Amino acid sequence: MKVLISGGGTGGHIYPGIAIAKKILEKNPNAKILFVGTQNGLEKKLVPNEGFDIKFITVEGLNKKISLKTFSAIKKVFKGFFEASKIIEQFKPDIVIGTGGYVCGPVVLAASLKGIPTVIHEQNAIPGLTNKVLSHFVNKVAITFKDSEKYFPKNKVVLTGNPVRENILNKIGENNKSKWGLDPSKSTILAVGGSRGATRLNDFVISLIPKLIEKDIQLIFITGEREYDRVLKTLKQKNIKDYKGIVIVPYVYNMDDALTSCDLIISRAGATIISEITSLGIPAILIPSPNVANNHQEYNALNLEQNGAAIVIKEAQINDEVFSEQVINLITNKELLEKMSFNSRKMAMVDASEKIYEIIVNYLKKDD
Repeated sequence: MKVLISGGGTGGHIYPGIAIAKKILEKNPNAKILFVGTQNGLEKKLVPNEGFDIKFITVEGLNKKISLKTFSAIKKVFKGFFEASKIIEQFKPDIVIGTGGYVCGPVVLAASLKGIPTVIHEQNAIPGLTNKVLSHFVNKVAITFKDSEKYFPKNKVVLTGNPVRENILNKIGENNKSKWGLDPSKSTILAVGGSRGATRLNDFVISLIPKLIEKDIQLIFITGEREYDRVLKTLKQKNIKDYKGIVIVPYVYNMDDALTSCDLIISRAGATIISEITSLGIPAILIPSPNVANNHQEYNALNLEQNGAAIVIKEAQINDEVFSEQVINLITNKELLEKMSFNSRKMAMVDASEKIYEIIVNYLKKDD
């Protein structure tokens, strides 16, 4: 079995692909897997770190506003298409899977036009342009949220959930606070703004830190690599230093250790982090990014809030004081946290990788 997987840009598109790849190898240790991404995305680092081969193509996302950059982007899309075609001809995959991000557009399209079975996975409640277009060419569309079904051809849609890495699923119920030098018995918050960081969310968390110190509440603060130096500088300017029980890091590869060390998470609302949150049953305060296509993070977040698993905060509608008050009120309300945790676990679809593997196997059987 030879499988080509394409997806990239942010961790939200890469980690589901890695989860699928690992499930394939678990079921079929002799399978050959190749990733295709861009040099500019996080896949350049994340995929090799997981032990998989990756090749790169030249491609750029298209902006809805037409400008001189639009023509340059279109040129790169065509270049990427021919580069993808060459990689496909050399690797000769039995099936091609796209997990989102503009890089998977030329890759999946090239494979489809060559008659190779293709599957795309849509992580978000509101799909992006790339997957909407690709859905008319591929064999199957795997979706995370039932709400996104209406955007795709009905005969192609399969509700699978979003693949979560096994190293996270294997740690359900663990308490790993001591790995961070924290007291396992104390309330702990995890704050993370996504794989690239989020300035406004980080600022909210910075304003929260003095109140956490005052109430002896622990914090694991993942700033994002681009934000790390600025966050430390801002804390110094605010004379917040020598704080016990506060761990600040730029990025975490072993996200399972972070997720299993908190009683509450403050996060953006990308589909991958939401799937990881529900798999572990973590109560959440979600602050959707306003800078994403079709406002899809807000729809992702509202899905959890409507099921009693999260509180959704729109960053434009609050200030530091209101944010801190909501966080403190929640982290100190054990009864509500337990209820949210229960509701979160009920939403989890922990067998998403298995369902996507079944789709792959069924299509390969058809070709035998």
